[in-house]
Amino acid sequence: MSDTEQYDLDAYLDRIGWKGARRADLATLRDVHLAHALSLPFENLDPVRGAAPSLATADLMAKMVHGRRGGYCYEHNTLLRLALEALGFRVTPLAGRVVVGAGTPESRPRTHAMLQVEVAGEPQPYLADVGFGAPGALLLPVPLVTGAEWEGAGRRHRLVRLSHHGPLELLELQAYDRRAGDWAGQYAFTREPFAPVDFEVFNWFVGTHPRSPFTRRPYLQRTTAGRHLSLDGARFTETLADGTVTERTLTEEAEARRVVAEEFGIEVPDGTVLLG
Repeated sequence: MSDTEQYDLDAYLDRIGWKGARRADLATLRDVHLAHALSLPFENLDPVRGAAPSLATADLMAKMVHGRRGGYCYEHNTLLRLALEALGFRVTPLAGRVVVGAGTPESRPRTHAMLQVEVAGEPQPYLADVGFGAPGALLLPVPLVTGAEWEGAGRRHRLVRLSHHGPLELLELQAYDRRAGDWAGQYAFTREPFAPVDFEVFNWFVGTHPRSPFTRRPYLQRTTAGRHLSLDGARFTETLADGTVTERTLTEEAEARRVVAEEFGIEVPDGTVLLG
């Protein structure tokens, strides 16, 4: 059975709460992207249990659409790609290097997935990404052009061109950090197309390698209209739209499971130890 036959667009749109007209235009791209970002949490509970999550369409539907679960970048952006293709968009998967906390892009492997989306009538493609687990993540897609800034859903972004020795243009997505009062790099990428089989390899490495941060501790993110939530190991952080940040450390397993269920809307899989 093909991915198209296994994919249920109606169920996906119901999961993200979107009921607009199904057209392959910019308004639809923006609305679906935002609805997905505000509905489905980022989480790595499968790697914490020692398993790379499946990227098969049927498994993504069962976990993230029909189940009370989220996922990480490969899962989120595969699910979004399937939705956009079903709506009539032309989508090209891309891969980038996360630069948050890194000295240079070259110091990190290319392990993040994002999407290039062609929109009829628009002079340039758009960068779409609902799977970057950080406060600087995109909530709305942005045009794939440099020299401009975009503000939407309470966040500001821009794309800058980086100098490097490769033959392809290297772009960096940057988000404006209100607390620091400056721009901060999120990830760097070229527009070389990648295939699903490439992400199977990336997914296996990120989801199983003992040095991967995603196999060592729970890492969850959830964005709503007024706040951003994060659970990094035992540290639970809430960031409000005005930049106010509160943090606390979870000390009991039962408390951690309650926070994951109530604040992130995630059903913790059997056998998962959050504070081990």
